[in-house]
Amino acid sequence: MTTDSGTTDEATGVDGMELRPVAGHIGAEITGVDLAAELDDAVVAAIRAAVLRWKVVFFRDQRLDHTGHVAFARRFGQPVVLGRRGSASPAGFPEVETTADRLELGGRFGMEHEEWLERRRHTLLRGWHCDHGARVDPPAATILRAETVPPYGGDTTWSNLAAAYAGLSQPVREFVDGLRAEHRLGVGYQPRPGDDAYVRHLLDHQVASVHPLVRVHPETGERVLFVNGYYLEQITDLSRSESAAILELLLAQATRPEYTVRFRWEPGSVAFWDNRATIHLAPSDNAHLGFPRTMHRVMLTGDIPVGVDGKPSEPIVGTEPGRW
Repeated sequence: MTTDSGTTDEATGVDGMELRPVAGHIGAEITGVDLAAELDDAVVAAIRAAVLRWKVVFFRDQRLDHTGHVAFARRFGQPVVLGRRGSASPAGFPEVETTADRLELGGRFGMEHEEWLERRRHTLLRGWHCDHGARVDPPAATILRAETVPPYGGDTTWSNLAAAYAGLSQPVREFVDGLRAEHRLGVGYQPRPGDDAYVRHLLDHQVASVHPLVRVHPETGERVLFVNGYYLEQITDLSRSESAAILELLLAQATRPEYTVRFRWEPGSVAFWDNRATIHLAPSDNAHLGFPRTMHRVMLTGDIPVGVDGKPSEPIVGTEPGRW
């Protein structure tokens, strides 16, 4: 149906629930659902289908607390229980990670947060990532809810990696189908002169895996261009110069504006995305404003990616399936 505003609402098959796509390749807003309520199977199935189709779905004006957040996540899979969280994350809810913890990271290693972030994300595309992509079994999905957000700034952007793959020319698709790449924690970090406590931390807590450059989505069967700017080290069996050139091309493809959607957070907003088929870019336009931004996330355990050739990802160091 077409609304008075000219936008299009898609039927979900559930009374009272409406879905409105918000970009051409990715992203839809769902209304008419109270995520804190006990959802029946039809609602859960409709939300799951929407996540698979649109890769990220958005809900507004939700009244979830930590208990409700975890309960909602459990309808879609097994929540990840992180071994380590920062002091901002809530006690008694090991599945919930509060993103304000990230502000502590630089301080742990003797530098301000902004310096730490600049050394981690020293190129424009470096911040694009999937959650925990260096693991052999990255999370299947992430559910992020906003508690406190700035009055402006702080948006998050997602990109559809299945659409990005489909948008490649056929010869390039055929070429990348058979490639694999090393994903490693701390790739591209620019060390401080002299002693750097974060370098020591990376060496002591290294996480790395070899993933297919194109993975087959376990539910939709889509081929997904499995690249990101945050963890990807090198395409295996290629020289470093060859790998760098191809990765630059593929990451530029993956982040083309037409494959993306940008979301303006409000208190009570929830984003639910398929971590297997998207990368996202955390905001970098709000730290200087001085406004608080408190978000809570729950991730769902994922499977081991499988390539076009049927070969699964392989762990290198610091990761094993199901063990966080």
